[in-house]
Amino acid sequence: MENFKDKVAVIGFGVTKTGELWNQSIEDMLVTACNEALTEAGVEIKDIQAGFLGVYYARGAQLLAGALKTGMMPITVVENACATGGDAFRIAAAFVAGGLYDMVLVAGAEKMKDAGTTGIRGGSSMGSSDISAGTAPPGNFALMAVRYMHQYGLTFEQLKETLGHIAIKNHRNGVLNPKAAFQKEITWDQYNNAPWISWPLGLYDCCANIDGAAAAVICKPEIARQLKDNYVLLKASALAVGDTTNSIHQQYDYVSVAENLAAAKNAYAQAGIKDPLKDLSSAEVHDAFTVNELVICEDLGFAKHGQGHEYVRAGFFDREGAMPVNIDGGLKCFGHPVGATGLKSLCEPYHQSSGTAGPRQLKNPRLALAHSMGGASGTFSTIINIVAPRD
Repeated sequence: MENFKDKVAVIGFGVTKTGELWNQSIEDMLVTACNEALTEAGVEIKDIQAGFLGVYYARGAQLLAGALKTGMMPITVVENACATGGDAFRIAAAFVAGGLYDMVLVAGAEKMKDAGTTGIRGGSSMGSSDISAGTAPPGNFALMAVRYMHQYGLTFEQLKETLGHIAIKNHRNGVLNPKAAFQKEITWDQYNNAPWISWPLGLYDCCANIDGAAAAVICKPEIARQLKDNYVLLKASALAVGDTTNSIHQQYDYVSVAENLAAAKNAYAQAGIKDPLKDLSSAEVHDAFTVNELVICEDLGFAKHGQGHEYVRAGFFDREGAMPVNIDGGLKCFGHPVGATGLKSLCEPYHQSSGTAGPRQLKNPRLALAHSMGGASGTFSTIINIVAPRD
């Protein structure tokens, strides 16, 4: 099977500062993110041959076309739950890698605060065979936390110490990210005394649904070489989508996500990664909930299953640790604008690989991983993109 390795370059990235952006439309956010990406790439919209838009509550391709006035440019809309933005990137990269286009723009955006409702809106299940109760995401991931505690013999205090370390770590990292909605550290007392959202998850265990947009310019490597010295190469892109089997399987244990395992296996094979702990220099993972980050780190091979909590408490995934995770503050600090999230997660790996991460910059960056996943109750869509500095 063909892979993406070294066939696609990333030459520009743009991300809005997230927040409750009542004074900005989704078009406004797209213009901001796309213009930043185009400016960093040193190109104009006339140089772009096609557009790809990730948006969870799709309004059609005209959303991006109208915002950027792209004329008759072909534009494709992608929706894949919380993996939407990352999947839009994968599809855009496939067109470039396959030779159909030389340079394209990929964007993701979401307005979560003007929706007339709260949380993530789901589609109708009318006419389907789905008989689930439709529980909210905090309840689903609370089940994961309870099951993790039971399966691996943790006390409640050990679980909260682990999850608290993740929350405090990500808030500490977010202070250095000017695009993050929440740029403020939290203390252990704040974490421990926060109101419950869905036991055992408290307020600081949960990310915020929020407004935001992200964009990237990607092209063939031979074109990138002519435009800039610090372009970034795509090493792997892998998507795994569950078939709902685990949603009803009595043996599903809730402490591992099969789609994470499948996507990681594919991505690591593409990138030539044998030992992710040694070969990767950083990772951005989908910390919609702190327990999610814990399980993802195990699924991606950063720790053996059941041992991730020990690595967390030892500072292994801190910015100064052996395997930095969510250096930019993750979703805990950036928030979760669903359609943009999967693309936003690639922004930090891009900046680390291009040497433009500012005060967050790691020494000698190698392979950097971006992970996003959408779904709940045993069935997910997981996207993994891996990038590295130019050869």
